[in-house]
Amino acid sequence: MHAALPQGEQETGAVDTSASQPRDLRRIDIHPDHWYPLAWSREVKRGHAHGVRFAGDPIVLVRTDSGKVFALEDRCAHRQVPLSAGVVDGESIRCCYHGWTYDCTGRCTDIPYLGRERLPNGVRAYPCREEAGLVFVFTGDPLRADTARFPSLDSATDAAYKTRRFGQEVKCHYTFMHENLMDMNHQFLHRRQMGSMRARSLGRRRGEDWIEVDYTFAREAGKQPIGEALVFGQKRGAKPDETQKDVMTVRTEYPYQTLRIRTKDEAMVMDLWIAYVPLDAEQRTNRTFGLLSIRRPKIPILLDAAWPLLVWFTERIFKEDRWIVEREQEAHDRQGADHNHEVFPVINELRALLMEHGVPHRAAGAHDVDARRVHRIVPVQEVPAS
Repeated sequence: MHAALPQGEQETGAVDTSASQPRDLRRIDIHPDHWYPLAWSREVKRGHAHGVRFAGDPIVLVRTDSGKVFALEDRCAHRQVPLSAGVVDGESIRCCYHGWTYDCTGRCTDIPYLGRERLPNGVRAYPCREEAGLVFVFTGDPLRADTARFPSLDSATDAAYKTRRFGQEVKCHYTFMHENLMDMNHQFLHRRQMGSMRARSLGRRRGEDWIEVDYTFAREAGKQPIGEALVFGQKRGAKPDETQKDVMTVRTEYPYQTLRIRTKDEAMVMDLWIAYVPLDAEQRTNRTFGLLSIRRPKIPILLDAAWPLLVWFTERIFKEDRWIVEREQEAHDRQGADHNHEVFPVINELRALLMEHGVPHRAAGAHDVDARRVHRIVPVQEVPAS
């Protein structure tokens, strides 16, 4: 017997793919051939180096004296010490140990005690660009960087919106984060912050590398939180039969997620863009980077004045979400596998999408033959014969 679809769920030609999925989604690594935010612009100071990690790989972000940012693997080719401990010298970085100098391409340009005549191999350089207060790095095959889709961050740079930049480390696999945001049936978790809310799925859509679902909400009990009122710019009643006309669309467009709220006249009042960046090789910890943009009301100063309340409200929501996904990760680790019994069709389709576009995890020690990393080998620079 097949389970009934949730109220309002529409069949769009999708099939239940859960039976054909591998057992454990939590052993699917994120695909490196995408642009990932690795730091906030404010973290990378002019004339300084900043060390970050992507899936266990150390990367150094360097802001030169001119303000340009570039990214290299975080090691000196000489003794393998981190370049993030080095010194920015004009448009280059010098290793803190012997002063070996590297430019933005990773080429070794100077060794103080040997000069520039016999230079050894350099280090890997990563394509890098800055947008909307974030430093993005293309972590995969650099030849694919120019054709890879870069995320649309229009609301975060639009004066019609006020944007909050937030994020922190979360101790869970990135796939838990995708599931948490897309499944709005978990509003019971936030009952202390939002009262009793009922989510209604209007339907879902699926493309080659994306999936999205629409929701409306009805308040069944409790008063509307001030933070929610700030988002919508108007009051909502508390009658059980009063359904909000605003539509929330949650979308995973691999590897990013968005959550957008539009009013009945199609005006977008909230635009959330979010990315989950694995930090460790096991991908059991991610750093979340989020841009939450709220449309300014007719009197913009009202939003500015109430902004601290909105920050407080959203922080409490994010704290609860963080707590729950970390408990999910703990359960996975304790059981040794993914035993989730998922019944919501859109989440089963999301899981299939994450499977299709991710990379099966390879055990430690196999990275030299891992398909994710074959293209990371740095071309050897010829050393002139003596």
